[in-house]
Amino acid sequence: MKHISIGEAELEIMKVIWKAKEPITSLEIGRAVESKGWKKTTIATFLTRLVEKGALKAEKQGKLYYYTSMITEKEYRQSQTKNLIQSLYNGSVREFTAAFFEEQTFTDKDIQELRAMLDEMEE
Repeated sequence: MKHISIGEAELEIMKVIWKAKEPITSLEIGRAVESKGWKKTTIATFLTRLVEKGALKAEKQGKLYYYTSMITEKEYRQSQTKNLIQSLYNGSVREFTAAFFEEQTFTDKDIQELRAMLDEMEE
């Protein structure tokens, strides 16, 4: 999957669309991000950029545009994680993991779940 760069504000729009799980209008998106205080023109700009980047598809039905995500939230997270590991840790998953574990405190349950994931990867 190709890496798509999405800014923080654009990501808020994407989260609304991912949560909707179906095509959604800019009016519905505007209502969902009302607390941000963004104007309609600002939201329209974010939507246009996301369409240009290939993150969204826009389809006109009557007077309204319906927006659909072209990437899943999981695909986006995976792309961002790979990009982070590549740029900050020279592609070394081991270095990334070591840095991550140094900074975290884990519960016994967290450790069990991580062990289970590693065991699953070995199989």
